[in-house]
Amino acid sequence: MTPQQQQAVLTIAMLAAFADGAKDDSEREEIRRIAQSLAADGHMPDLPRLYQDMLLRRTNLAAATALLQDPAHRHLAYEMAVCVCDVDGRKTAAEQQFLQELRQALGMAAADTSSFDREEQTLVDVMEPPAPAVAQRTALQPTTIADGAATAANADLDKTILNYALLNGALELLPQSWASMAIIPLQVKMVHAVGLAHGVELDRGHIKEFIAAAGVGMASQYVEQFGRKLLGGLLGKVAGSTLGGLGQAATGMAFSFATTYALGQVAKRYYAGGRVMSTAVLRETFQELLGPAKQLQNQYLPQIREKAATLDARQIMGLARGG
Repeated sequence: MTPQQQQAVLTIAMLAAFADGAKDDSEREEIRRIAQSLAADGHMPDLPRLYQDMLLRRTNLAAATALLQDPAHRHLAYEMAVCVCDVDGRKTAAEQQFLQELRQALGMAAADTSSFDREEQTLVDVMEPPAPAVAQRTALQPTTIADGAATAANADLDKTILNYALLNGALELLPQSWASMAIIPLQVKMVHAVGLAHGVELDRGHIKEFIAAAGVGMASQYVEQFGRKLLGGLLGKVAGSTLGGLGQAATGMAFSFATTYALGQVAKRYYAGGRVMSTAVLRETFQELLGPAKQLQNQYLPQIREKAATLDARQIMGLARGG
């Protein structure tokens, strides 16, 4: 893809992120930061300007889709938009309308996207959260555990967080555009496991609020994952064709390892400390831990690649489902 075509696909992704009109100032700021970051990493200086054009309504679907003439690129843009709309839950009416308008602008019939729509809907179904429950502290308290046992439990929890980080880093390396959708459900599962280790039972709604409070936006996180895949030439399976490969990943690949690892460590501090950290402290702590996590990511890169080579679509569905 040319830089202009990459910009067009990313513009469509950002339009999808704001399609429901529910993004707050913090989420807008996060997507702005992502636009700047991707521009720096991919040598695409116009991407921040495109972000401003989108907010000021100086660009639209017609302008972006006009740059995508290759059917494979059009499929890629559609797949990305669907995933962005679904990443934080089922599509709203506004998002459904946006996707319908996108498909029309791309000149695609329902039959053209039916195979992808089935795969993506299956993943959305397994991501659907259970009935809400109130977060509560169970009878098991960390203070009742002997020092030696607490040390062993802490080591086990660190291992659990590392395993989730390795898996999410591997998912980011897969060529399917929808594979990264499993990253957020796995982050939810990880935070749930951390809470349980500290005697706290959590529902998914509470966990998603915690993740957002730490500054890890769901839609923005997926846009960044996709953008790095796109600029790294990693997106491969589009309409049955191959656009890239595992060995062509960019320098910033598998950044989801660092995000997941830092999030797990923040959760461990938060629940061990009795859930008294403010939103500002949560975000500051996450940012402090993100740097060392990125260094750790480089250390574990061989394991991330090895795990990515063993994953397939069936396993991804099972992992997101909890199998």
